[in-house]
Amino acid sequence: MQNTKLMLSSLTLVGLFALAGCSFPGVYKVDIQQGNVVTQDMIDQLRPGMTRSQVRFIMGSPLITDTFHANRWDYLYSIQPGGGPRQQERVSLVFNANDQLAGLAGDFLPGVSRDEAILGTQPATIEAPAQAPAVEEERPARGSLLEQIQRDVDAAESVPVPIPEPLETN
Repeated sequence: MQNTKLMLSSLTLVGLFALAGCSFPGVYKVDIQQGNVVTQDMIDQLRPGMTRSQVRFIMGSPLITDTFHANRWDYLYSIQPGGGPRQQERVSLVFNANDQLAGLAGDFLPGVSRDEAILGTQPATIEAPAQAPAVEEERPARGSLLEQIQRDVDAAESVPVPIPEPLETN
C-alpha cells in the first residue's frame, strides 16, 4: 500500500514536470517562417517591362496565382518570432496584356530588411541622413585634363535604356 502511494506520487510529480516543460519560461521557441521570402534586393531588381519568366527567375514562383486575376501574382510571407505575434506581409505584381511587368504593390520599405525590422535587430524606422553643409565646388584650372573631362561629361546626352524583348517559351 505504502509502495503504491509512493509510486503514484512519483508518477504524478514526473507528469507535472513533463507538462511544465512545454511552457516553462526560458525555453527556446523557434521562429516560424512561411511563404515566399522576398528581399529588398529582389524588389530592386524588378523593372517595368520584364516578362513573366524574368520575374519568376528573380522572385521565384508566386505563392498565389489567382484564377480570377490571371495578371496578378501574390507573394505572401509571414513570420512568428519565438512564439510572439505573427506578422504577415505581401507583395503583388501586376502584368499587362503583353505579359510584361506593369506594377507592384505591397508591404515593404526601400532599404530595410523586413526580417531584421520584424525581429528587432535593426531599427524599423528609416532616419533621414544628416544634411551636409553646402560646399562650393572648385572649378578645375583652365586647360587642365580635369576641365576637359568635366566638359565632356557635361556635353554627354542621356540615352534611354532599351527594354528587352519578351522571351519566347515553347
